[in-house]
Amino acid sequence: MSKKTSIRWEGHAFFRITSPEGVVVLIDPWVTENPSCPIKLDDVKSADLILVTHDHFDHSSDAVAIAKRTGATVIGMPETVGRLQLEAGLPAENVLFEGMGMNIGGRVTVKGISVAMVQAFHSSQTGAPCGYMVILADGTTIYHAGDTGLFQSMELFKKIYRPKVALLPIGSVFTMDPAQAACALALLEPEVCIPMHFGSFPILEQDARAFVDLAAREAEGVNVVVLEPGDEYMVGG
Repeated sequence: MSKKTSIRWEGHAFFRITSPEGVVVLIDPWVTENPSCPIKLDDVKSADLILVTHDHFDHSSDAVAIAKRTGATVIGMPETVGRLQLEAGLPAENVLFEGMGMNIGGRVTVKGISVAMVQAFHSSQTGAPCGYMVILADGTTIYHAGDTGLFQSMELFKKIYRPKVALLPIGSVFTMDPAQAACALALLEPEVCIPMHFGSFPILEQDARAFVDLAAREAEGVNVVVLEPGDEYMVGG
């Protein structure tokens, strides 16, 4: 039996993806002072890639510490990785292309994992916000939307990347609310959706119940998997 891909939710927008080959991809690692994160910074022992969607503290604040400890390659917008180097001491050798990063529309391959940077609609002090398509060696594609509102081009993502798993924010206030996220599912048509960016702040949606109900109506063919922080979902096999 072939090995499976593990997707572990560490709370908020922080995910740990482990490929069947053992490559570890962290997306938007936020551990320190994250009320929904079940682990401590010292618990992060390994990482090969760290993907940063934008420079808000709840998405980027622990990227540098983890990269220094693990030797991981950090991927982000040129201006965002530049800020992490200038203000937080991220070594250039820990950044994609020796400090340059990449931009929306680009695709790179590191340790057998292809990463495509795609657009998102949000804010960022540096660069622009983005999402990522993480494309594994077996072709499985996992879409991390980052912080975003709804946009029609998600339908093109379905055509180009055919994501099997979509990690979508549903918390409202700063991102899509449950209704917009359900419409996003109808555009993307993944096999599985794992909601994120809810419950971690009092002003956000506190649970995924409304999203689950709306998704059942708007995208009835999608399996919505609601994780608790620290839970993992196994893909394939």
